[in-house]
Amino acid sequence: MSDLPGPGAMAPTFSLTTPAGLPIVFGDEPVASTLLVFFKHDCDTCHLTLPLVERLQSALSPTGLRVVGISQDGANDTASVATRHSLTFTVVLDDHLEVSAAYGFDAVPALVLAGPDRAILASFEGFTRPDLRNLTEAAAAACDTQPPHLVHDGDGLPEHRPGCGSKVHDPDVARRLAVRRGASTLGARRVQVPVDDDPFEFMSSQGLDDGLPVVPPTETRVLRMLEGTRRAASNIVAHVPPNLAPATVEKIAVNAVMAGCRPEYLPVVIAATEAACTDEFNLHGVLATTYFVAPVIVVNGPIRRAIELNCGRNLFGQGFRANATIGRALQLVVRNIGGGQPGGVDMSTLGQPGKFTCCVGELEEDSGWEPLHVERGFAADTSTVTVFAGEAPRAIRDQLSRTAHSLGASMGMCLQTMAHPKLAHVGEALLVVCPEHLRIFARDGYTKADLRARIQEATARPLRELLPDADCQKGMALRAVPPALLGPDGRPTADGLETPLSKFQQDSDILVMVAGGTAGKFSAFLGGWANGAAGSMAVTREIQP
Repeated sequence: MSDLPGPGAMAPTFSLTTPAGLPIVFGDEPVASTLLVFFKHDCDTCHLTLPLVERLQSALSPTGLRVVGISQDGANDTASVATRHSLTFTVVLDDHLEVSAAYGFDAVPALVLAGPDRAILASFEGFTRPDLRNLTEAAAAACDTQPPHLVHDGDGLPEHRPGCGSKVHDPDVARRLAVRRGASTLGARRVQVPVDDDPFEFMSSQGLDDGLPVVPPTETRVLRMLEGTRRAASNIVAHVPPNLAPATVEKIAVNAVMAGCRPEYLPVVIAATEAACTDEFNLHGVLATTYFVAPVIVVNGPIRRAIELNCGRNLFGQGFRANATIGRALQLVVRNIGGGQPGGVDMSTLGQPGKFTCCVGELEEDSGWEPLHVERGFAADTSTVTVFAGEAPRAIRDQLSRTAHSLGASMGMCLQTMAHPKLAHVGEALLVVCPEHLRIFARDGYTKADLRARIQEATARPLRELLPDADCQKGMALRAVPPALLGPDGRPTADGLETPLSKFQQDSDILVMVAGGTAGKFSAFLGGWANGAAGSMAVTREIQP
């Protein structure tokens, strides 16, 4: 609802500059009356009204009327409007829109006629003939003269025409003005950066970054980020380990800003936070282990294309903002909200680049297989994130296999090395099949289930080869051996020693996705962490707007 001040109210003072940089002040001029005309270049109703204002200026300026046009545009668009209508009255720039906001109108043109004491004599927005006539009569009376006839026969003017929305109500502008007025609704504690401090260095000194500079999360940026979701800013998404601190939508947005995300990425970061903070994923364990896994985010569904997430060439590499910043935002949430910092709870012996960021998408369009999220129970047109505790990618280099049977064996042999070749039933793995390898499987009619079965077959080893021995003291601990293979003394039986064990306890422990460049027979796998209550299981969540 418009708050344009009417007769009897006081017109706010202001100081603005002309396109040429000349300062113009309203509020202390000894003139009979001042007419303020707010306009913007892409408003047809403004273009209808401005020639009439020019006629009023020509008729009444000799007797004391001062007209000031207030443009909501920049200098170039404002100059174009002035030239188009041969305006002779003063025009100033309100490109920051603070004066427009102070006058409270909803639409342009907005006309305000004020007397010498700034008391408003008449005002209206949009265009109506009666309002224009009343304002003309009030202006003439203030100048002690007769009202001129502004509307000529043949003008073809309508009786009324609605105005165009003021730029003050554009979302980005409204957020900025709310911050300036101190009217933003953010609940986070404000941190004042000392005037002489570099904000990037200040944030680093406070331990808020990940070793790389982060974007300062100003109120304007956070408010803009929150436009990316319909969730309330105060909604608690999850309690983030290790401190189990509540992560509100607002706090996640703050870290998304710091990571460099765009607003449209925020729903993905929120869903990833939800998935990572489940009991199944066991984020506290992922942090506290001395192993070097990190949350790996796999995105499926239509949102991949909407946010331009890379699913193809250089999948795990640099150069793609959505991939880089979404994964980084989750890591910053864990660090800044949950308290999971290296040297504290994060006890990884070696770490890996994925602890900075790891977010990829599946190349669903080039795959004849069911996408990962469909296998995990979601509809194909649903957007999801799957969070997996994974190592860094390891290469599967096979440029010679021409059959699915052979290629599946190659992949199994590589997966055999996950954690250690003599360890079986050690958890999940994420297998990333490149398009060239996929074509070999497709040609032989291999499904994902067929590939998993071939991997299990290729990795099967007799238990005796997996136990520690003099040649290699590493191997399966007896507590990890299936009880059916042990005798009453707790040792493997003779038959048990010859029983083959596959690398994975169950086929579903092999997560399969299609991604990567269309040229190059290089697939990859990311080893997982431990299974069982002390380990981590991949978790999939729907991305909500």
